[in-house]
Amino acid sequence: MKMTKMTALLLAAAMALTACGSTAAVSSEAAATSATAAPEVTASPEEAAAAPTAADTAVTYPLTVTDQLGREVTIETEPKTLASGYYISTSLLIALGVQDELVGVEAKADKRTIYSLSAPELQSLPSIGTAKEFDLEGCAALTPDLVIVPAKLKDSIPQMEELGLTVLAVKPENQDKLYDAIDLLAQATNTVARGEALKSAIEDNLLNLREAIGEAEAPTVYMAGNSSVLQTAGPAMYQNYMIENAGGLNAAASVEDTYWAEVSYEQVLDWDPDYIILASDADYDVDSVLNDAALADCTAVREGHVYQLPHAIEAVDSPVPGSFLGSVYLGSVLHPEQVSEQFYHDCADAFYTAYYGFTPASYE
Repeated sequence: MKMTKMTALLLAAAMALTACGSTAAVSSEAAATSATAAPEVTASPEEAAAAPTAADTAVTYPLTVTDQLGREVTIETEPKTLASGYYISTSLLIALGVQDELVGVEAKADKRTIYSLSAPELQSLPSIGTAKEFDLEGCAALTPDLVIVPAKLKDSIPQMEELGLTVLAVKPENQDKLYDAIDLLAQATNTVARGEALKSAIEDNLLNLREAIGEAEAPTVYMAGNSSVLQTAGPAMYQNYMIENAGGLNAAASVEDTYWAEVSYEQVLDWDPDYIILASDADYDVDSVLNDAALADCTAVREGHVYQLPHAIEAVDSPVPGSFLGSVYLGSVLHPEQVSEQFYHDCADAFYTAYYGFTPASYE
């Protein structure tokens, strides 16, 4: 969606009022005892696009890019219609401001709160399926200029190309690869300046978080999965970066699985984490863990340090643009003396206002 000048001014004003900086991260207790400088304001995407260097970011076509499967893909002309078979790429395309160019999206888009808040028209678009059941013919029938799919669909890409589709695969499995995915799609859609602003907003907030935490002692964190508290994320998963960004240590650092690992109660008790954090989309709740007799001797349970990641807007433990908010929230849980809950709220307000066009009504 191309923003009007008035919308741009409103978003810039919203950022000036709500954007968070390093001094905003201090707790309310610390703020009461010492004066702090005004927080830095993260530039809005419109301000970044208006910078003198913006002219240098214009894309010319044909454009050859390397996607996150290492494939060289040539995009002959600037895409005017897009199809996204992956909620992460769909969310990223909204953040880049090109949601109006989407003609097809992944299945179950009508269930995603962030779409209803930022781009409700996406929820009525045709579905092109999932990574497990991709609708190849349905996607081709939409004749999109560019298709973005998860890397899991690599075996289907040759068939898509045979049907004349131009396809990019994304795999943002860590923070650097999320930035790479932003670069890739920003280049492909000729929104490089906005992509640079988006990356800067994420990195600035993570830097502010790390500076606020400083040298505080790092507690151990057990990140539990969607289906069971006996699933956990090892160092190869995106959730590991969230823990590190929040000043914690992954209790499951020795796990070698590249996906959710199945573990036993005995293993959890042996790790004895200081905190247990439930995934955003967990289908069980904090009370069920606190009342699990098999975990009664775990430090996290004994001290009541069991929390669920925010989920009111989107799953922030997925590598979407707003995933940095999972680290900010987790930082406020692990280090409440250094990082206030208000800092998390301010970050969410500024980010979603600037890049998704709404201010959250709920943060959890």
